[in-house]
Amino acid sequence: MKKWLIIGAVIIGLLILFVSPYNGLVRSEEDVKRTWGDVETAYQRRAELIPNLVKTVQGAAEFEKSTLEAVMAARAKATQTTIDPSNITPEKLAEFQQAQSGVSSALSRLLVTVERYPELKTNQNFLKLQDDLVSTENQILTARTRFNEVVTPYNNKVRTFPTVITAKLFGFAEKPYFKSKEGAENAPEVNFDFK
Repeated sequence: MKKWLIIGAVIIGLLILFVSPYNGLVRSEEDVKRTWGDVETAYQRRAELIPNLVKTVQGAAEFEKSTLEAVMAARAKATQTTIDPSNITPEKLAEFQQAQSGVSSALSRLLVTVERYPELKTNQNFLKLQDDLVSTENQILTARTRFNEVVTPYNNKVRTFPTVITAKLFGFAEKPYFKSKEGAENAPEVNFDFK
């Protein structure tokens, strides 16, 4: 009888040792997936605003076709780059960030080129879209920050003892963080040449 009690106690101990960390890892991974969904939603909103912005600009100005095409091409590439939140790797996140960076760069060129069209800067539709775009960029920043905030405790669980044993046993892996673009540590050049 004593032998069965000891075996039962060992089994219960092992279950407690693995079940609690496993459940904690599952909850943390679900938080990561949810916040990744928020990131994708913010980027999706930007992708949906771009065609409206481009149409408004096209309708209000004799515009440089190459700039508009670059914006639409960058948008198309960015919307094709997707990540499965349960399998985010540093390489996939870097690819996603590079595609989104292309959109940011193309939009910046578009907005700089718009400066040559004073009638466009007074167009209410354009101004509203521009405000929406700025708001969306802030939402993207917030979503990325929250994603990193959720990844931190998840990665801590995956890497600390005794949860690391359960993580390795059940295939939980660290998640990468969003990082700034290369060169972001350098101050931007400001040029006030309005010629």
